[in-house]
Amino acid sequence: MMRLLLTALLTLASSMALAEQQKEYNPDPWEGFNRRMFAFNEVMDKYVLKPAAKGYQYITPQDVDDSVSNFFSNLGDVLVVVNDIGQLKFGQAASDTGRFLINSTVGFFGVFDVATHIGLRKHEEDFGQTLGYWGVGTGPYLVLPFLGPSTLRDGAGTTLEWYSGLSGTAVADNTAREWGMVGIWGVDKRADLLSAESMITGDKYTFLRSLYLQRREYLVNDGKVEASFDDDWDSFDDSSEEDDWGDDWDKGMFEDGKPEGTGGAAGEQSGGDTYSM
Repeated sequence: MMRLLLTALLTLASSMALAEQQKEYNPDPWEGFNRRMFAFNEVMDKYVLKPAAKGYQYITPQDVDDSVSNFFSNLGDVLVVVNDIGQLKFGQAASDTGRFLINSTVGFFGVFDVATHIGLRKHEEDFGQTLGYWGVGTGPYLVLPFLGPSTLRDGAGTTLEWYSGLSGTAVADNTAREWGMVGIWGVDKRADLLSAESMITGDKYTFLRSLYLQRREYLVNDGKVEASFDDDWDSFDDSSEEDDWGDDWDKGMFEDGKPEGTGGAAGEQSGGDTYSM
């Protein structure tokens, strides 16, 4: 009887702890508001942005479409360099500065992406990532009107970008032309995403939320994603750096004391090419 009572108490305690943990790590406490804003964005997309994007894609040759995308990407590299410096990535800042200068000159104001072809690859940095670098928490998931998925931290970063005058559309010399550039950028970006719609499965809101949060975590951590394992696996990781691998594993799996097919630190990935939503 006592054993049964103890088991019941342990089960109840575990259930309460799990519920509290799920409550603590809920990324979307404003889901009611977010779903209403998501529905509003869906209506605007259905009747305004998506038809414009389809029309743009229909009349625009692929080479011209690529040139427009390159142009806005090049303007965005100014903001990338500022955030490189803000995250103390001085080597990357030098590379991105060189990329901007080459594409702005040899690439004819960024219309042609010459820098990528000579090995200066595109990076993606913004104020939201810089805030994350300095320890600012992600905050709740937030759907913004017209802009779509975000978080409280990324929303603050977007506001900083807007008021900094460093956004790609800020080069316009008056408000009307700036909003015109915003419109062209938005239509071009939406047209690039038309082919990706087939990948969406299940509840669209949940799918896009999960995709956005995972992608932002990847970017903030520069592609280094920590896998969640139990304490036993963590203990193995800690000891494996000090112990002789040959003493713990079958030596037939190793060559010169290293696992076959390994190179570099485990769990590290290149923070290379990414895509934008």
